[in-house]
Amino acid sequence: MTNSEFINALIRRHGKDIYDRLISSKVAVAGLGGLGSNVALALARAGVGEMFLVDFDTVDITNLNRQQYDISDIGKAKTTALAKKIRSVNPIVRIRHKKIRVTEKNAVELFRGYELVCECFDKAENKAMLINTLLTSDIGSVVVSASGMAGCGTGNTIQSRKINDRFYICGDMVSGIEEGMALMAPRVGICAMHQANTALRLLLGEKEI
Repeated sequence: MTNSEFINALIRRHGKDIYDRLISSKVAVAGLGGLGSNVALALARAGVGEMFLVDFDTVDITNLNRQQYDISDIGKAKTTALAKKIRSVNPIVRIRHKKIRVTEKNAVELFRGYELVCECFDKAENKAMLINTLLTSDIGSVVVSASGMAGCGTGNTIQSRKINDRFYICGDMVSGIEEGMALMAPRVGICAMHQANTALRLLLGEKEI
């Protein structure tokens, strides 16, 4: 398959206007676990033009129950393993990736230049750090976050919410690993698709949920 064939397939699927908007967009994904690996692949399949993948971790056997990795990825950096998978479904996407722990000190410069950042961390304190750091910075990025997707309860409680023009959050806002509930593929995946869908709507100019 040539790049031209892939591009033409996206245009046939989406139409030229949507294709042009997405191919010119730039999205960062912070955290490449159950949320981030699913979000990144969904956005790549949709035709987002440039992606920046950030995570400090390597693939572990315990990740396989909900994350977009397989046994052959165990021990590899999540950044490189996911970049390879993304290229296998979208050969034209421009990918940057960096194996680094995101902190309050480096977050602004890491994500400067990205119109949209998908916050996909596991721990509440890391989520709060990134959200607060980016929203109080001068870079203007919109943040799409997630909170509450643990366990195997009904998926109908997972929703997308607009907090303000720069902050959207997806999840049930309640169920977390802090309460001892496991993270499982179905609800994590539902929440990740809410994030990806919210991101796509924003990239296409739809600011309301």
